[in-house]
Amino acid sequence: MADFDKDNNRLLIKLVFYGPALSGKTTNLTALHDLLAPQYKGDMMILETRNDRTLFFDLLPLGFHAPSGLLIKIKLYTVPGQVAHDTTRKAVLSRADGIVFVADSQLNQVINNAESFQNLEENASKVGIDFNCVPLVVQFNKRDLAGILSVEDIRARWKSTPWPVIFAEALNRKGVIETLSALLENVYPKLDASYQLNAQHNLTKDAFVGQIIDRIH
Repeated sequence: MADFDKDNNRLLIKLVFYGPALSGKTTNLTALHDLLAPQYKGDMMILETRNDRTLFFDLLPLGFHAPSGLLIKIKLYTVPGQVAHDTTRKAVLSRADGIVFVADSQLNQVINNAESFQNLEENASKVGIDFNCVPLVVQFNKRDLAGILSVEDIRARWKSTPWPVIFAEALNRKGVIETLSALLENVYPKLDASYQLNAQHNLTKDAFVGQIIDRIH
């Protein structure tokens, strides 16, 4: 649940990139950081763990204001992909307002993707997140490599699920903006229900998404 600071009229939103090791979570965050105009970049912070790392940064360090004056800030996080760092994964996932599951498109990673997605579902429950309600986007990354699942196969496997599926080449900065935009589209309704963004703060979904995406090029 977003962190609402009533005294300072500030809403802090936490978005987490989850997935198996080496699927491209870090590459997604690095790409978004690089695409932001310099005046909109927060410092990239790295928490090193053995054989893995957690990255996070303020998407817009100064945030943006709704017409009412409400300050909205967004933090992006990755979780470590290594199984050994499951405690860290739970800590990072805690209180997430939205999740991107970054899957590896390579044929030899199908089992790793499935195990990581199951781990996400289990950890969400452990930290008090309702997995059936949390805004979630699935990104199939590494579309530029050989030996990958076809688009048709992926869509067939995921068509019965409620989550948007985005195809990406994060290393080439393709699909990363689309992934974030899809997540923000899904995050807004829950934030609006909790904090009346439209009714009390005159912030529509289009304006909410636009304030963020328009600053990434």
